[in-house]
Amino acid sequence: MSASSPAPSFIRGEALDYYLAQGYYRMQQDLFTCQFVPFDGRIYTAHWLRVVLADVQWGPEQRRLLRRNARFAATVQPFRLTAEYEELYTRYRNAITFDAAPSVEAVLLGGEAHNAFNTYTIELRDAGRLIAVGIFDRGDRSLAGILNFYDPTYHRHSLGKYLLLLKADYARRLRLDYYYPGYVVHDYPKFDYKLFLSSSATEVFDCVRGQWQPFSWDAVAAHSAELLAEWLPEELRSPEQ
Repeated sequence: MSASSPAPSFIRGEALDYYLAQGYYRMQQDLFTCQFVPFDGRIYTAHWLRVVLADVQWGPEQRRLLRRNARFAATVQPFRLTAEYEELYTRYRNAITFDAAPSVEAVLLGGEAHNAFNTYTIELRDAGRLIAVGIFDRGDRSLAGILNFYDPTYHRHSLGKYLLLLKADYARRLRLDYYYPGYVVHDYPKFDYKLFLSSSATEVFDCVRGQWQPFSWDAVAAHSAELLAEWLPEELRSPEQ
C-alpha cells in the first residue's frame, strides 16, 4: 500500500513523522506499508518497529561494540550518491547471502533524478578508506534507518550493528523521539538484528488497531495469528499456518 502522490517534490519532516507512526516506510521515492512478505515459498507476517529513544540504554554488548570500533572516523552529512558508495555497495552485495537491490541508486532513487526525502549518511573510514555507509531519513521528531552496507573484509567488526548504534546515538543527540529500523518477521529470524539497539525500548505496531505497544515476541505471535486468520486468503496459507 502506497501513501505518496505520484510525483512528490519533497516529503516534509512532519509528514514523514506522521506516516512512520502509521506503520509506513520508505521504498525508493515513495512510502508504503505491508503486512505480509514471501520467503522460501511461504507467506510470513511483517511487524513494524520503532525505538523510543528516551528509553534506550546501552548494555554490555552495545558498549563493547562501541569501544571496539571507536578508532574508525564517523562523519554525518547530507546524502549524495557517489561512485565510491556504489563500488563499496557492489562488494558488500557480492558477499551477502540474501537478495538485495543491484545498487544504492536502485534502493533510494529507483531511476528518479530528485530525492523527495531529507536523507543523510554516516560514513565510516579507516585511515581515509571508506569501510561502511549508513543511510537514513530525517523527520522533525523521528529518524528512519534505510540502508547499511560495509566492506566485507571488516565483517568481524559487526559494522551493520555498529551503524544502528551510531544512527540512534545521532538521533538522541538531536533530541528526537523515535528511531524506526523497519520490520521484523514472525518465525523468520533474519531480521531480528533490528532489535539490537534495545529490545526493552522497542515498540511494535498493531496494524489491526492502529496502535504501538511494547515489543515482545508474544505480542508479535498474537499479531501474526490475527493477521493470518483475518486478512490472508486461505488458499495462500501454508500448512503450518
